[in-house]
Parts: sequence; C-alpha cells; structure tokens
Amino acid sequence: MENVRFLEGKEVYLRPIEAADTDWYFSTLYDPETRRLTGTQMHHTREQIASYIEAKSQDRSSVLLIIATRSDDTPIGDIAIQDIDTMNRNANIRIALTNGSQNRGYGTEALRLMLDYGFGVLNLHRIELNVFSYNHRATRVYEKVGFKQEGIQREALFYNHQYHDSILMSILEDEYRALSGNSNLRK
Repeated sequence: MENVRFLEGKEVYLRPIEAADTDWYFSTLYDPETRRLTGTQMHHTREQIASYIEAKSQDRSSVLLIIATRSDDTPIGDIAIQDIDTMNRNANIRIALTNGSQNRGYGTEALRLMLDYGFGVLNLHRIELNVFSYNHRATRVYEKVGFKQEGIQREALFYNHQYHDSILMSILEDEYRALSGNSNLRK
C-alpha cells in the first residue's frame, strides 16, 4: 500500500505517523547526534513509543507527521505543530531529522510545508520554537524560513555535564506571508 502524502514538496513529503513507524521512531531516539541536537535526555521503551504514537493520533492540540523522501519513501525525520492554542492562534513547532539527512534542504522544505499548513489551514497567527545555543545549523535554517529570535532562556538545558541556553524564536502569520509570497493567507 502506498504511503499517504499529506503535505508534499519537491524533495520531501509529510505523512501521518502510524503504529507501523514505532520501530523506526524508537531507533531514531537513540541516535547520539539526534539526541544531542534535540536535547533528548530520557530513555523510552518501544511500548512507550507505541503508546505515544497512539495518543498523538487522538490529540487535537498537535499534528505529528513523518518527513519522508519523495524519491523512495524513506522516513528521515518527524515534524510537529504542538500545543495548539485555538483561542490565541498560537502553537509551537519542532523538527528532528535523522543523522545523515541534514544539509540537504529537507528540513527547510519540511518547515515551509508545515508553516504553510499552520498558517493557511490551522489559521494560526504565531508559531514559536526553541533551539539550543549549540545548534547553529538549525538556527540558520529557522532564520532562513523567517523565524526571529525573541529571547534567550539562560542555561535552560543540562546536557552532557553542562548547561546550555535555549533560544526562543517565532514567526508571525504576516511575516510568513511576506516571505512565502502566499497572498492566499488570511490577513
């Protein structure tokens, strides 16, 4: 059976995560570089991951999708809009690419697809994220798609025997519209 392509770009597409992704998702959580870049500290069992995926499918305050390559349907990461606040039209976005999938434009394209969905379909006004101060590559990607730094949460993460700052960034609906050239987005 062919994978559903919920949001599709030139190189990647985003699809719903499903129970069959449990082993893949579990293994990505134990890649040392992915853990470092995302600040993942906890350990998880396969059963916990299966429960997490099931719970996310019922959670109306988030949209969790797998990032896959169009050329061969290989999952290369995940992206989520979460903590959706429909009253204030705000949410948080996060992305993680598997080691070896970085520096190919996949993350940039996945972010743009998800931002377009967040602003153009979910009717969000503001989307924020946090990035750790040592993740310079991700910071550049976020700036490239239009995120602006709002502040620094000093020494918010303790990882590998030291504290690291967390940088708060956001993008507003009109900023995204101006950058994307998408005049269909609500004003």
